[in-house]
Amino acid sequence: MPQEKQLQDLFTETLKDIYYAEKQILRALPKMAKAAHSPELREAFQHHHEQTEGQIERLEQVFEMVGKASRGKECHAIVGMLEEAKEVMEEFSGSETLDAGLLASAQAVEHYEISRYGTLKNWAQQLGMKDAVPLLEETLKEEKETDALLTRLAVSTINKKAA
Repeated sequence: MPQEKQLQDLFTETLKDIYYAEKQILRALPKMAKAAHSPELREAFQHHHEQTEGQIERLEQVFEMVGKASRGKECHAIVGMLEEAKEVMEEFSGSETLDAGLLASAQAVEHYEISRYGTLKNWAQQLGMKDAVPLLEETLKEEKETDALLTRLAVSTINKKAA
């Protein structure tokens, strides 16, 4: 009879999911930055690209802590969100509305990441993984800050230009 899966197994599977997602995001952000008209939005994407590199490094540290190889597992959610961002770039290329679409796509990704990192942090606490908690907390904080920045850009300029 197969052994029942535990929270540790779910933690590891979710870690693989977000690792894959971060790698895909790392590849998508330069394309989104290049497509953006707004210098502020372009800068936000470039800054988050740098943050994402650090987030991947922290995930690799967590993998090491749990004694697993740093490897991802296809994240269908992020694949879908990034495909939608690609469609926005194609369909709205050349219009002011493009930035609003890019920003909305980026926020969908941020909300997914916030959910994943919040869950992983809580599970790490539950599992007594004291060294992993601050790493996940740091990334969660960065994701929330990026989401807040994108909201400010949307409200202050991007959505107004699109209208």
